[in-house]
Amino acid sequence: MVTHWFKNAVIYCIDVDTFQDGNGDGVGDFIGLRRRLSYLAGLGISCIWLLPFYPSPGRDNGYDVTDYLGVHPALGDLGDFAAFMDEANNRGIRVIIDLVVNHTSNEHPWFKAAEEGDPKYRDYYVWRKEKPPDTRDQVAFPGSQSGVWAYSRKAKAYYFHRFYDYQPDLNTANPEVRAEIKKVIGFWLALGVSGFRVDAAPFVIAHKGPEIEKQPHESFEFINEFREFLSWKRGDAVFLAEANVLPSQMSQFFGERGDRMNMILNFFVNPHLFLALADESPEPLIRSLLQVPAVPENCQWGYFLRNHDEIDLSRLSEMERARCFEAFGPEKKMQLYDRGIRRRLAPMLGGDVQKELLAFSLIFTIPGTPIIWYGDEIGMGDDLRLLERESVRTPMQWTAEANAGFSTASPKQLRRPVIDFGEYDYHRVNVQAERRNPRSLLNRLERMIRTRKEFPEFACGKYRLLESDQPAKIFTHACEDGEGKAVLAIHNLCGERVAAKIRLWSDTFAHAVFLFDDTDDAEIIGKDLPIELEGYGYNWVRLTA
Repeated sequence: MVTHWFKNAVIYCIDVDTFQDGNGDGVGDFIGLRRRLSYLAGLGISCIWLLPFYPSPGRDNGYDVTDYLGVHPALGDLGDFAAFMDEANNRGIRVIIDLVVNHTSNEHPWFKAAEEGDPKYRDYYVWRKEKPPDTRDQVAFPGSQSGVWAYSRKAKAYYFHRFYDYQPDLNTANPEVRAEIKKVIGFWLALGVSGFRVDAAPFVIAHKGPEIEKQPHESFEFINEFREFLSWKRGDAVFLAEANVLPSQMSQFFGERGDRMNMILNFFVNPHLFLALADESPEPLIRSLLQVPAVPENCQWGYFLRNHDEIDLSRLSEMERARCFEAFGPEKKMQLYDRGIRRRLAPMLGGDVQKELLAFSLIFTIPGTPIIWYGDEIGMGDDLRLLERESVRTPMQWTAEANAGFSTASPKQLRRPVIDFGEYDYHRVNVQAERRNPRSLLNRLERMIRTRKEFPEFACGKYRLLESDQPAKIFTHACEDGEGKAVLAIHNLCGERVAAKIRLWSDTFAHAVFLFDDTDDAEIIGKDLPIELEGYGYNWVRLTA
């Protein structure tokens, strides 16, 4: 398990500039983040995923990078990063960071040199002289892009950009570009990180250019090359891929021997999980789990509820997408790109703590690694007045003091405003208030994290779906290790109290120990385990012989 540490990890995703301001300038930084590591250690977090913190014009939340080997001055410097890493290491918390190498900012020195005609850097990007055809059907952000080619007056040519026009795509087919990427990987590994979340992984390895339709779609040997370099530099380092692809394509990103991506964020199960919550039925979730491939033994799925982007519902049918919109984002301002919902988890679920815990229990027990978006552990809300994805990227709410305890600066100096209105006002929703309430989301989630770590079968065991006599309401699955130990996770997707019998796969189990609530231990007669769950309830069960 040493080299597979990520399997039983609990990952916490942080945007440095909105987590904690350490110097009072209104922007979160590494000084502030280092001070808050005690909170994360107490919560039970074992790995932090940092969103981009590199120098950047900041037009796309740091995903428009101008220097891969530095820290944005507003967030600190390399010394502050090193101090943060030392403290995280002392607390047993690993760190992975975003590897944003599909594109750079158009203000990156490489692109500026390319526009000026430098032959070396010109081939770092993808160009065409003739006017491109209509490419609106290829854009990543419908309504925000008119195509995937933009004209450079300096270069007198069009450059390719999969995302915004200020983010020109790197030509990863160029060996010199791949050498630059390996330089970036090696640099941050030397500073102690345990791996990288690979942004837009399918686009990184895609063939790009005017004749893209005449070439294979992806070059998976690029992943092989990067993985070999990663493992050579640090044997336990991992790649976590952002690969929003169909189930039929997922295995290619893992590789037959698990020698490509160590982990993949599961963008297929995620929308089906929300569809199950909307329909109050386990059927969509079960259907999605049966469609995704089995992963190699040394690999893992990454499961999340919310992240720093919108919930992408594009893998659902039009009717299913409409049901999710109706349940979780009925107003147009709550939706994005005609495919997603730009709200946080708590307001999507109506502020119902029981529903939130049910959702967390699902991603904590389905075999994979759970990933928590900062603030969701206390039920933070969103600010729909902010543009696009910014709505879920507001400052962390620590206390009821000014600026939610995030910063001592004037409110006008904050990069983004704190939520100081409505049901999710920071005076009501904050870490301090949650700590004081024994039944709060924070305290109950902390217990869930601790319990998850105590039962590694959820992460590494043999997985099986189980039947019950209430199939329209109850979702049950089991994870069993190779020594006869097994744990069940039972979830009631509906709002009514349910009594059910769970059919086990073996009659060798005699006793059931319930890990949550006040349910008494139960004897198992034959293969049937009786269970009662309140509306939107869940329980985990240890089976013993």
